Amino acid sequence: MASRMFFKGVASLAVLSSIASPSFAGGLERGGYNIDLLFDPSRFAVESTATFVMPQRKLKNVDDINPANGDLNAIPGHSTSADDSENYWSPRIGAKAAIGDAADCMFDYSQPYGAHTNPGVNWAGANDNIETKVNSDNYALTCSYKFDVGPGQFRLIGGTNYLEMDGFKERLVVAPEVIAALTGGLASGSGVGRLDLEGDGWGWRGGVAYEIPEYAFRASLMYYSEVKLDSVSGTVDLRNIPAILNPVIGGAGTVIPVSGSTAMPDALELKLQSGIAPDWLAFGSVKWTDWSQLQRIPFYNSGVEITSLDLGYRDGWTITGGVGHKFNDQWSGAVSVTWDRGTSQEFGSQTDSWLLGAGVSYSPNKNVEFRFGGVLGILTSGDSSPTTIDGGGVGDEATYEFDNDLVTALSTSLKVKF
Repeated sequence: MASRMFFKGVASLAVLSSIASPSFAGGLERGGYNIDLLFDPSRFAVESTATFVMPQRKLKNVDDINPANGDLNAIPGHSTSADDSENYWSPRIGAKAAIGDAADCMFDYSQPYGAHTNPGVNWAGANDNIETKVNSDNYALTCSYKFDVGPGQFRLIGGTNYLEMDGFKERLVVAPEVIAALTGGLASGSGVGRLDLEGDGWGWRGGVAYEIPEYAFRASLMYYSEVKLDSVSGTVDLRNIPAILNPVIGGAGTVIPVSGSTAMPDALELKLQSGIAPDWLAFGSVKWTDWSQLQRIPFYNSGVEITSLDLGYRDGWTITGGVGHKFNDQWSGAVSVTWDRGTSQEFGSQTDSWLLGAGVSYSPNKNVEFRFGGVLGILTSGDSSPTTIDGGGVGDEATYEFDNDLVTALSTSLKVKF
């Protein structure tokens, strides 16, 4: 019985895994989905988490391989290198309540998906991308029902979520020097085109879990459905291209309404934790995400394709392992290692990443818990070149390379329970 009590004291340490290793996964994933708060043994609990991620992806040896819209290699002021990534926040807030002795429900808000690249207009790949940004807002309700099975308790878990997404992409459709040449100097413009999009949809989640609190043991398997964004709508803004070029560049000088459809991917995640020695806990997880369903996403006006988002992802895999230790009644800590398989294939810069995370938890009393964490990681090297997706060419505006780059993150969390 004494050893069981030691294990019981570290039962909450596995929640530190999300602080010790904030998500930096492939595709469009940021914080992803997280239901750890549902397992809090308190009758009521409220938790707020904020993570600040600082990727430092740098592109080099950039080559404009499509001179038809302006050879940026030959135009002064366009660098062969660029800082591609932008820092970002990943917030989450949730509230959990026990309903009787067997049921628990949790509501949470998060921003599970997102992206922000901003190499700017003064690089040789501006015809491919100047700035791209994707935002998300997710509202979820997840409930569970537990009952005794053997020495522990078995949970059935289910819920639903509503996801809103929006974003934009800017790129150099035609260089200003080409505009001047085609119009004989009679017209000018930046030549920048912009795509704005927004959409929303519903999803669901379901899973099971088994817990033995005396040994701080928990195993959970969760499936998160895809979220179909059937009515993605937006505009293609070509007003920075003189209307006089409209016969050459379709839609020049106008704003074109567009629409399309896609889906954010489904995912399957297995999480494990167990006490391994007095005041020590081991935890780990394996997650698969169906990013390969996002290939080439076309957008239409009156049945005519106007533009597309070319992603060409492959499925994502994320594996995490770590240990936690309870130092005393107020302080606990955890360390973890995470490997994420990059989703880019022949083009793009999302290669494998390795993350080392550490976090601490401080509880001044039984009702309040503060957590702090940090991550130091490596974004592995690679290159980007043209390829074919769904019969169409992509990545054919520019080629580039990149070395191993750093990613760092800081995270903080406050939980109040009673």
